[in-house]
Amino acid sequence: MLAYLAKRPSWDLTALLNAAEPRAPLANRNLWLARLLEWLRHPASRDEASTGTTLLPVLRLKHLLNVLERNPEHARNFAGVLNSIWRDVDAIGLFADVGFAPHVALWGEFLHRLRQHLLPNTADTTDLAELFDLVFPDEADQHWLLALDDDLLLRLSRLLRNPAQAKDWQAPMLSGLTTLVSSVRADGLSAVLRRRMSAELLANQPFEQLASACDDMVDALQAGDAEKTTQALQYLRALLEACRGAAASIPEHLEAFGVSVEIVFALEQLQARIERAEALLICLVAEQPERELARLLASLVRVVHERRSVKQLFSSHYSLLARKVAERSAETGEHYITRDRADYRDMLKHAAGGGAIIVGTTFAKFGVIAIGLTAFWAGFWAGANYALSFLIIHLMHWTVATKQPAMTAPAMAQKLEHIERDDALESFVDEVANLLRSQFAGILGNLAVVAPAVLGLQLLSWLIFGAPLVGEKSAHYVLHSLTLLGPSPLFAAFTGVLLFASSMVAGWFENWFVLHRLESAIAWNPAIIARLGAPRAQRWAKWWRDNVSGVAANVSLGMMLGLVPVLLAFVGLPLDVRHVTLSTGQLAAAVGALGLDIFRLADFWWCVAGIAVTGILNLSVSFYLAMKVALRSRGIRLADRARVSSAIWRRLRQQPRSFLLPPKATDVRSS
Repeated sequence: MLAYLAKRPSWDLTALLNAAEPRAPLANRNLWLARLLEWLRHPASRDEASTGTTLLPVLRLKHLLNVLERNPEHARNFAGVLNSIWRDVDAIGLFADVGFAPHVALWGEFLHRLRQHLLPNTADTTDLAELFDLVFPDEADQHWLLALDDDLLLRLSRLLRNPAQAKDWQAPMLSGLTTLVSSVRADGLSAVLRRRMSAELLANQPFEQLASACDDMVDALQAGDAEKTTQALQYLRALLEACRGAAASIPEHLEAFGVSVEIVFALEQLQARIERAEALLICLVAEQPERELARLLASLVRVVHERRSVKQLFSSHYSLLARKVAERSAETGEHYITRDRADYRDMLKHAAGGGAIIVGTTFAKFGVIAIGLTAFWAGFWAGANYALSFLIIHLMHWTVATKQPAMTAPAMAQKLEHIERDDALESFVDEVANLLRSQFAGILGNLAVVAPAVLGLQLLSWLIFGAPLVGEKSAHYVLHSLTLLGPSPLFAAFTGVLLFASSMVAGWFENWFVLHRLESAIAWNPAIIARLGAPRAQRWAKWWRDNVSGVAANVSLGMMLGLVPVLLAFVGLPLDVRHVTLSTGQLAAAVGALGLDIFRLADFWWCVAGIAVTGILNLSVSFYLAMKVALRSRGIRLADRARVSSAIWRRLRQQPRSFLLPPKATDVRSS
């Protein structure tokens, strides 16, 4: 047997059946089973290859059963090997453990899946769960298992049936059911999940009653008492359904009080165990269990391969967190969208205030460069300069135009949820016009202050000190670095990525703040109250709740603008940042240093073009990335993109002014 199995898999069924030996060591029998499944799965000729991955194993299994029914000796050895494997391995883990993490920890599960991809499996095992992964290595196996017809399943069952051990197949399933119910009970009573379930749904204590109900069910089934089994089964299923309902109430709590991927992972494990317990119950009480066993095996094949997927692990467990981050950004983004002339004037004022702060930021950056620090510390203090400036702008309730798109995109995504309706489509187009108008107002307000203010300070320095604050050397460096002919477009797009990343940091940090109830801790912690006093603690708690997102966004953006290029240069990626408002201030400083002659230089006009492209890329890249995350987190798929695009172009042709200037008061009243 071992000599045959050691060879490359042959497609000779006779040799495979001759190698079946019920008294062989367990490792050899396990390896024989793996070879048998390979024979079912793999075509031996082109004609068989054209049959398909679902139909071929079914046809081969029929052929196998035909051969065994004509050869009693082969049939005895075949059944003996399979029955001996079932007898000698631990099958409980197959039903209770496959598809579940041994410990409810996301990163531990990630490392486990990584090991599964990197390390080979062995047939020398007594764990059926481990062997299952070896004999069903192909995810498509679930399809042919489901395609087995009732007649084929009945023939296979008759072949394997051992009258002396008629009920032995149930024992591992009953133990697996008991293990699953124990895990469901423990998870449901754990503090991390119980505190987030609906109190009303827990009033009848469904989790507490699970263990005794399962024991009653197992005892009745083993005793063969049909009436008691039916009663116990109904009660256990009712409890499992109540537990499922209680678990289903957790996402509502997470939506309101913050999302944790660890909690989401624990919840999905709990729900999956409830589903597995119900599947085992169906198999155990079915009059003809062969069909249900085939469905159970198919589901186990599916979950085995799902659990091997690292991508699936993170995509499923971060989707809810992505939605919460996007929604918290959407709440902030609503404040950046203007809808009437009053909003438009306010946006211009706020952007002008932001531009005034950027004036100081521009000169501070030239000062950091002039000091001549090492690369890391130059990047650190440049980032600190940006962060402080952005933070002041936030605290003064002013704005920087480039921060708007990443915040407004999630708010826009909300408008796409019912885009199939005409009124919803028009509402979305209205929002597009409002957004573009807001971006225009933000950029106009920023640049209208930055350029003349920087130029004015340069001229004032000429009058007072006889020299500009920013000299000719720095001015020529600006002309060289900001030109459209260089890498500025790439750097501007990269800056858009950082703008988007800062919005994600803001949403994550606010979610973390809410999840850990820090607002309540600041307001009601005895030590904080003793230090600040109750009224001040309440004010601080409200201030942090209102501003935690803004503080995180501005500080993270500033430090990323300063440090990320330095860190990337260290690993050989020479990326820099190009921010439209800061670049405008730098170019205005260059004009103040070189005088009116700069307008005769082609380099200056290439820099002007570069700044225009920088503004477009800053806005579009950050908006695109934020919009993509917002749509994916909500599960929105734009099936009819052409319909959306045509609606926007139609509005642009009919009302081009609405994309740049606010509607008149009469238009607002009529709408």
